[in-house]
Amino acid sequence: MTNDMSDIPSVNQLAAPRVENLVEQAGQLRLAVTRQSNGVRIVDAGIKVPGGIEAGRRIAEICLGGLGRVTTVPAGANAAWPWELAVSTTQPVLACLGSQYAGWSLSHGEGKGSFFALGSGPGRALAGKEELFRELGYRDSANTACLVLETDKIPPLLLLDKIAGQCGVAPEKLTLILTPTTSLAGSVQVVARVLEVALHKAHFLGFPLEHIVDGMGTAPVCPPSPDFLTAMGRTNDAILFGGRVHLFVSGNEAAAEDLARRMPSESSSDYGQPFAQVFKAAGHDFYKIDPLLFAPAQIIVTCLDTGRSFRAGRLNAELLERSFS
Repeated sequence: MTNDMSDIPSVNQLAAPRVENLVEQAGQLRLAVTRQSNGVRIVDAGIKVPGGIEAGRRIAEICLGGLGRVTTVPAGANAAWPWELAVSTTQPVLACLGSQYAGWSLSHGEGKGSFFALGSGPGRALAGKEELFRELGYRDSANTACLVLETDKIPPLLLLDKIAGQCGVAPEKLTLILTPTTSLAGSVQVVARVLEVALHKAHFLGFPLEHIVDGMGTAPVCPPSPDFLTAMGRTNDAILFGGRVHLFVSGNEAAAEDLARRMPSESSSDYGQPFAQVFKAAGHDFYKIDPLLFAPAQIIVTCLDTGRSFRAGRLNAELLERSFS
């Protein structure tokens, strides 16, 4: 990006009050908070405790680095699934790609006792391990860090020490929020990535990120499942078949129209069946799935320079019903 992000506040500092609020209200949110022997704070949002929808909503706002809002809103009168998550942010590129995106690969060990998870949230901007941060021209500086991991087990101590070191914070200043995909909180915080998925697709398509000025998105709250593959499929399908995003962009009108045309999930050759089936057909290998699939179902792109808006894609109630039911 060419725009100057030097005056943007620290995403970790902005998220910190939300993290502390989550911890203070852990009991009523059905969460569990513990300290590991090295001082790292762990928030269990669905492994040994129930967690819940409100916890997932708050965790999603933490993932956005304190730069966005996530609310539950009623769906349309004819919708089969009555509730949606609505996501908005004052800084869509930084909040979604610089914080919320699950781009930090965290692993330890090999074989049966190994650990792997993708880290999302503001702590990524402290470590700066991804090429994406060089493109964004942003690197955070703070004395506290928070990461959200989609996992059902606590990371090993050696990995926790490594994360704290790479974030440049003391272990006792690091908070990890663990959200299993099979949990209510886990499913909510993934569906709340509907806007981030659109930003990531725009980046993949080569659209200039500095031209994305504002954005909003909605996607239905999906029912979780105790089966991981089913749960993972439903969170993806909520976005692929039920997600709606409105982007406001600057620059050339033709570029805005082209982005709208190429954005929706139905532009992918893998579109047409619930994600769990697509994943199974790909041999459970994400890298064998067409990357164009990962996008909201419906998009509106408004060109601020001319005032024209371009629509593409469609909601697919039939595929959503097959997935959720």
